[in-house]
Amino acid sequence: MDSALFPARALALAACIVSLPGYAADRYPERPIRVIVPLAPGGGSDYTARFIGQRLAERTGQSVVVDNRPGASGIVGTDLVAKATPDGYTLLLAYSTHSQSAQLFKSLPYDPIRDFAPVTEVIATPLGMLIHPSVPAKTVKEFIAYAKASNGKLNYGSSGPGSSPHLTTELLSSMAGFKMTHIPYKGVAQYITAQLGNEVQFTFSNMFTTMPHWKSGRLRILGHTGTRRTEAMPDIPTVAEAGVPGFESLTWYGYLAPARTPRAIVNALQQHIAAIVNLPDVRKTLVEQGNEPVVNTPDAFAKVMREDADKWGAIGKKLGVSLE
Repeated sequence: MDSALFPARALALAACIVSLPGYAADRYPERPIRVIVPLAPGGGSDYTARFIGQRLAERTGQSVVVDNRPGASGIVGTDLVAKATPDGYTLLLAYSTHSQSAQLFKSLPYDPIRDFAPVTEVIATPLGMLIHPSVPAKTVKEFIAYAKASNGKLNYGSSGPGSSPHLTTELLSSMAGFKMTHIPYKGVAQYITAQLGNEVQFTFSNMFTTMPHWKSGRLRILGHTGTRRTEAMPDIPTVAEAGVPGFESLTWYGYLAPARTPRAIVNALQQHIAAIVNLPDVRKTLVEQGNEPVVNTPDAFAKVMREDADKWGAIGKKLGVSLE
């Protein structure tokens, strides 16, 4: 995998495993861990939580329970973690939406940056540009021409207002000069089901959980939002090279704990997850799905989140995106 695809990431995985100060880390975990996924089952967050969670349970000898809490563009489940006891036993499997929309909501019951303790990223990945086969386009340029001619009659789906698919589609529409109607859902599985039924004609979605649909021809993939073609999928162009120069949008998935979680516990979690992501079979699976395995320190992950918030906050405000 060409790490240049994700230039903002420092991917020296082995160097990112931090030391574990204090006896608390030696005992952690002593009971089951609950991982909240703030979206419905079937999407990238859910898959990642279960894929890593199974191996985390094997490594620690404690159960890891994945708890889907969808609602309000992920706010319901995220708020649950923000207000949880900061002891390392309630975690959030977050993705880019968590920080991307941080500056766009008029009010939230939590602060997406201050109320969480970053642990580590797990993967970084581009989004696939997917259309329903009824749309007569085989390339990005053909789709843009068709969308312009459709004059706003096409629908696009997302996992909610302020989500990465929502903001990414609005950015593409603005850069390419066309309009579509936004229809929000509770998660990837829901809006992909809607797209399969032609309720929405366009989506940006992760490529790894939607792969069976576009490989079977039930959906058509025109490109992805990365900066370089992936090693695993070299035939899929980037949206930038296929017709919209300068366009890119990368999505991360990672673990957050409630703020004030002891640093020894955060470091223990980071070490466990780093070791899992570095397993050859785990890395192989992630890379084959078009993902970039990423392990970083809590401080480095916090920097990624702050930069994401600033970048997409500015983009959202420029596009006139305001979220209730």
